[in-house]
Amino acid sequence: MGRMSDVDVRPVRADEWRAVKELRLAALRDEAASIAFLETYEEAVARPDDFWRDRAAGNSHGTWARQFVAEASGGRLVGSVVLLVEEAGAKDYFGDPVERRQGAVVGVYVRPEARGGGVVRGLFDAAVEWAWTIDGIDRVRLYVHEDNARAEAFYRRYGFVRTGGAVPMAGDPSKLEREMELRKS
Repeated sequence: MGRMSDVDVRPVRADEWRAVKELRLAALRDEAASIAFLETYEEAVARPDDFWRDRAAGNSHGTWARQFVAEASGGRLVGSVVLLVEEAGAKDYFGDPVERRQGAVVGVYVRPEARGGGVVRGLFDAAVEWAWTIDGIDRVRLYVHEDNARAEAFYRRYGFVRTGGAVPMAGDPSKLEREMELRKS
C-alpha cells in the first residue's frame, strides 16, 4: 500500500492474529483508551483466540471489514485502522439502523513511538482508498468522543466534517460520541 519512514501500511494478513491481538491490547492500555474505544482491556483480553483469528480474517463487529496495519521495519505492528462495510438495513455497532451502504472507520490506533510521522495519515489513506473501490460506497463515517480533541483535529484535517449526529457514550451517557463523515468527491 504505502511506505513512510520505515513503516509499511498494508492490509493485515489472517495469520497475524496474535500481533493484531497484541496491538489492540496495547491500544486499550493507552491513556486515551477510555475515550477512544468502546471496549475495555479486560473485555478484550478475555476474548478467545477464535475472536482474534476472525478479526484478522476480516470479520469484525458482525460485518465485512478490512484492517490496515502499519508495520515498522523490524516487523512490529505500530498502528491500525479498521474499515467496516455497513450495509443498508443492518444495525451499526451502536445498535442503530444503517440507512445506506457506507464505510465506518473504527479501531484507530498508533503506538506513541510512531506518532507524528504520518502513520495515521497512511492508515487513513489506505482505508479510505479501499472504501472508494467498493460498489455503492460514497461515504465513510466515524465517531469521535467529544473530549478527544486531538483525534477530531486530525479527522478535520483529513476532510471529515461533523454531521450533527451523536450517540451517548457507553458507560457515561452525559458524554457524546460525535459522528463525522467524509464524502467521495
